[in-house]
Amino acid sequence: MAAALKCLLTLGRWCPGLGVAPQARALAALVPGVTQVDNKSGFLQKRPHRQHPGILKLPHVRLPQALANGAQLLLLGSAGPTMENQVQTLTSYLWSRHLPVEPEELQRRARHLEKKFLENPDLSQTEEKLRGAVLHALRKTTYHWQELSYTEGLSLVYMAARLDGGFAAVSRAFHEIRARNPAFQPQTLMDFGSGTGSVTWAAHSIWGQSLREYMCVDRSAAMLVLAEKLLKGGSESGEPYIPGVFFRQFLPVSPKVQFDVVVSAFSLSELPSKADRTEVVQTLWRKTGHFLVLVENGTKAGHSLLMDARDLVLKGKEKSPLDPRPGFVFAPCPHELPCPQLTNLACSFSQAYHPIPFSWNKKPKEEKFSMVILARGSPEEAHRWPRITQPVLKRPRHVHCHLCCPDGHMQHAVLTARRHGRDLYRCARVSSWGDLLPVLTPSAFPPSTAQDPSES
Repeated sequence: MAAALKCLLTLGRWCPGLGVAPQARALAALVPGVTQVDNKSGFLQKRPHRQHPGILKLPHVRLPQALANGAQLLLLGSAGPTMENQVQTLTSYLWSRHLPVEPEELQRRARHLEKKFLENPDLSQTEEKLRGAVLHALRKTTYHWQELSYTEGLSLVYMAARLDGGFAAVSRAFHEIRARNPAFQPQTLMDFGSGTGSVTWAAHSIWGQSLREYMCVDRSAAMLVLAEKLLKGGSESGEPYIPGVFFRQFLPVSPKVQFDVVVSAFSLSELPSKADRTEVVQTLWRKTGHFLVLVENGTKAGHSLLMDARDLVLKGKEKSPLDPRPGFVFAPCPHELPCPQLTNLACSFSQAYHPIPFSWNKKPKEEKFSMVILARGSPEEAHRWPRITQPVLKRPRHVHCHLCCPDGHMQHAVLTARRHGRDLYRCARVSSWGDLLPVLTPSAFPPSTAQDPSES
């Protein structure tokens, strides 16, 4: 019976004709073997299932009133009649953006096209004509990535488009740190690519009682001016609502300067090449005292960027003489193995929020984002619970959970009270996309075969 079940599971994973949903078929096998809830601390005896320690999703996030008022004041004083269209255009552009094509890839494509043209006997071309034909073909087939220059006008549009959604995503990331490590009380924070300053406001909402220094770094002088105005309620004068905020256009040079929390939110995607991203991530990690928080759009491009940064930190051979502590993944991954979702779907999460009450923002929205939180030290086994990576499907007497497990595999678990016990079933039923499922790694899960893509 066990052998037959194993055979069916394997077939269900790999064969397209067995009626398995496409996402489930792409990501996981059906796993009936989840049997035991992790109750070492006896938490189920002290709190209801709907409050189990893996619950991490926030209710609808709302901007601090002072920030919302400042944003409305700035927009009323400067926005024209086309602001709504500009906001929609910028939002669509940022969401659909791909990564820039690397110079090596362009050269490879050019050589391929040149060889293709030379093999065509009907085309007798001079070297100059051949070069022109190759360039013309490259322009037609290559994604044209452009660096955005945030002037005063574009900064205002970005504020109207992204201030609230960015605040919601970063708040969710900070909430996970606080929920899982309530004793952590940071004193310093650095925000790379700080933009409108939403990271500062989110951090102040979470740790305002302990944070005494916020370093905001952004290349755009117009963005820094806008962020400072928002701190002062939308004006150029007056006292800032959050004390201890400093603005800079460049990263601190000294390698001795570290911050308890270092953040890059929607900024790595603004860098023009992989080499630039590598240099920035290495610099940010050297400046990290405890947590490095990286957030990007919940797209395949955003997820890919974060996985590159994650691997760079985990596999980095250079050890800072000032801080030799290794790094590990605090969230969302319950492991340091290669991401099992990288070639399929973007690993993303969703956070509901109330938008700034502009005329075109009248309903609650959802911010879809990807994140990686890297920490210094060693991972704690208690936190190695599977992560729920898709919306939980609740059906009569059973629940579907897609899980990223500590062994580096994706699993599709169908949980019932009869087969898996009342505690685990109820924990799964009240859990949401992005939560941790407090279950011991089941022995029924197949052994990990995850490989580094670079080795295959």
